[in-house]
Amino acid sequence: MKETPAMTTPQHPLDPHLVPEHQIVLVTGPSGAGKSTAIHAMEDLGFEVIDNLPLSLVPRLLDGPPLGRRIALVLDVRNRDFNTTTLIELIDTLTRDPAVALEVLYLDCAPGDLIRRYSETRRRHPLAPAETPDLGIEREIDLLVPIRARADHLIDTTDMSPHDLKAEITQWFDQSRAAALAVSVQSFSYKRGVPRGVDMIFDCRFLRNPHWDASLRNMDGRDAAVLAHIAQDPRFALFYQKMLDLVTMLLPAHRDEGKAHLTIGFGCTGGQHRSVAVAELLAKDLAKAGWPVSKRHRELERKAAAGSPDTSKVL
Repeated sequence: MKETPAMTTPQHPLDPHLVPEHQIVLVTGPSGAGKSTAIHAMEDLGFEVIDNLPLSLVPRLLDGPPLGRRIALVLDVRNRDFNTTTLIELIDTLTRDPAVALEVLYLDCAPGDLIRRYSETRRRHPLAPAETPDLGIEREIDLLVPIRARADHLIDTTDMSPHDLKAEITQWFDQSRAAALAVSVQSFSYKRGVPRGVDMIFDCRFLRNPHWDASLRNMDGRDAAVLAHIAQDPRFALFYQKMLDLVTMLLPAHRDEGKAHLTIGFGCTGGQHRSVAVAELLAKDLAKAGWPVSKRHRELERKAAAGSPDTSKVL
């Protein structure tokens, strides 16, 4: 029997003094994206893994006494009562429950890589059992778009080996590592609302907006020309330096309190230029300082899901 790592119990965001009774990670994503590898890694970290539990039974699991261990629930299209709306409602219900500390882990993968994996294993896709896997993959990705947008952790397993994925899971969920504070930096549009689960938010709408420059409008904050345009705002340098000083002062404090991960959000009007540029810059600076950092851009991901490429990478 593997030794269960020492656990530090996170406090619920609604009340810093209230210790949640249940620590739950919902694991989802398209078939073939690596959920089996991920849950094996989570078992090694001391999680109790429950695979393919019907959505209707999840509330019953939490009705009893405290579970005592961290739980990883694998929920995907194989569940006989799987429904996108029902899963979103479940996420919202658990998020509001002060007895539950909930995280949503979404394992993603490029369609081409998923097709290759199905070709190698010769498995049938659950959404296309009598058809070609590519049809099932297309249907499943469309079905999961709203769930992907709700994820706290998004891991793109395209071109990842099982060893790489296990290392990524360990980075985010190993509570036995004293220095294991993983940081997620995100951008978003205020028009679509603030993302759930964000610990710190910075409003970038006061900065110079590249949208009003026709040559920059179709670019995004990952382009050097966009960052250069924003940096010309006389308020930018002071804002960024003070924000960076605040974040780098707070990260060790959160780590010393036993926090396993921290999410920093940057918002602007459209979620394409200013918030993306500042999030990219902060992610690079924190990575240079040695912090485990991932980044995601919610509105660019929505755009990618609609057919435009998204080259966002994990640092």
